[in-house]
Amino acid sequence: YAPHLAEELWQQLGNTTSVTEAIFPKYNEDYLIEQAYEYPVSINGKMRAKISFPITATKEAIQEEVLQHETILKWTEGKVPKKVIIVPQKIVNIVM
Repeated sequence: YAPHLAEELWQQLGNTTSVTEAIFPKYNEDYLIEQAYEYPVSINGKMRAKISFPITATKEAIQEEVLQHETILKWTEGKVPKKVIIVPQKIVNIVM
């Protein structure tokens, strides 16, 4: 069914020729470069939020913004965390 569905979708996109005659897109390495990473933020080992940061963000900047985020403030109830563990491009863990 896949070839038939692909042909129907190709025609619905406004193309008049067959999908088999289409030009394959060229490889462009610029499309593979990530600008941001979405960190899962855990409090005492339970994920409570996902916050996106630029790839170039420092640990200090990430920690500052995470501790000021409204969802995290709700879960920490205004208490000061014992420790904030940040693994770049992996996870942020707050220990209460």
